[in-house]
Amino acid sequence: MMRSDRVLKGLPELYQMDRWLEQDDLPCRVHTLTAIEMGNDCLPVYCFEMGSTQPTAPVIIFSGGVHGVERIGTQVLLAFMHTLFARLEWDESLDDLLQHVRLVFVPLVNPGGMLVRHRANPNGVDLMRNAPIDAQGNVPFMLGGHRVSRYLPWYRGRRNADMEPEAQALLNLVESCVLKSDFVISLDCHSGFGHQDQVWFPYAFTPDPFDDIGEMFALRLLFRRTHPNFSFYKIEPQSRNYTTHGDLWDHVYRKTLHRRKGVYLPLTLEMGSWLWVKKNPLQIFNSMGIFNPVLPHRHERVLRRHQCLMEFLIRAARSFRNWLPHPADRRDWMHQAIEHWY
Repeated sequence: MMRSDRVLKGLPELYQMDRWLEQDDLPCRVHTLTAIEMGNDCLPVYCFEMGSTQPTAPVIIFSGGVHGVERIGTQVLLAFMHTLFARLEWDESLDDLLQHVRLVFVPLVNPGGMLVRHRANPNGVDLMRNAPIDAQGNVPFMLGGHRVSRYLPWYRGRRNADMEPEAQALLNLVESCVLKSDFVISLDCHSGFGHQDQVWFPYAFTPDPFDDIGEMFALRLLFRRTHPNFSFYKIEPQSRNYTTHGDLWDHVYRKTLHRRKGVYLPLTLEMGSWLWVKKNPLQIFNSMGIFNPVLPHRHERVLRRHQCLMEFLIRAARSFRNWLPHPADRRDWMHQAIEHWY
């Protein structure tokens, strides 16, 4: 697929996906969720699917690049996809696993924002503040989302306007999976100016627990028992850090809550960029250095650091019936979760 020199230089992540599409034996199904026009360039939002085609099969949805300055989220997913493609050439156990679970990758949700190195999309809208859901109580000034101006960060978009095409396309995909599958986990990969890697889950708009808090606590316990040496992840509700308007995952979770047939657990991976900056303070003067590792050895370390988590989520989804709380025990699990987090 032909791209302008501007896109080839500014979006190597999209170039890598284009090269995959040229392969006759690519082991996945690919379609375009939407496309963003920027001048003479058309920037697709690709979706890659692997594994089962059964509608009720458990699904893992991996997304990244919602914020254009957070390239590392997209790069982590592309690195993991490369590993899966290579393993399928020889790993019979992975092939067997994919007979029972579906993997969905949307590595670059906001190609326009990433091309111009902006957090927002080309319309100036922060996609993670764009859903039609308002926070309860006070939110951090500006950071929590606002409607003042598209030229300021964290802009939500105009009141009562349609959602941005990138955000709507992603939520349509997630909703279609959640309404049919027996079990769904989504992992949205970001980086933020934090001191450690965090895994957040709903809600972002309220400090109240979400309905599947017991199931989330069971997933956390399963991960801690399986990987006790991965204690660098802090797993908690996003609202313990701050509340926001317009969170995409709050919106799709609430929208499907009483219509879905199974369990849906939305997760957000927030890679702590202060881990990289404090070891290389000069990168703060790099336009992308605040949210991305700059030094090559540190970049490689981050690309492999989270593959264990993603592999765990795939296997947890495949075997969800073996660890998910029984309906009769659900209330006890909810009490444990609330005691732990709230």
